[in-house]
Amino acid sequence: MNTPTPSVLSKWNQSLSRFFASRSGDMMDHDTRLDRARFRAWHRGTREADYMIGCFFDRYHKQWTSEELEWFEALLDEDDVDIMAWAFQAQPVPEKYSGRMMQTMQKLDYVKI
Repeated sequence: MNTPTPSVLSKWNQSLSRFFASRSGDMMDHDTRLDRARFRAWHRGTREADYMIGCFFDRYHKQWTSEELEWFEALLDEDDVDIMAWAFQAQPVPEKYSGRMMQTMQKLDYVKI
């Protein structure tokens, strides 16, 4: 059995996100968006990405404003390798993701092994 590559899974996640966004429009409440983000954070395609992104969500999501949740939802549309490179500071962070949330992600103090 062939295992999908992370980029294929990321594209699938992006398509799924657009599908649900188009079906729910602006009527989705904050809790529903958090539930959806939690699922997407923990089902990335690799165990490493699941732990990094999922643990970040678990540690910080309770305090997020709607704008911060929107930032995280947009981040979830990116490829795992890019998110991990930004978090490990191996690649420059695009301007739309730079700021306090990415600085918090770069601390990596939320990953429990």
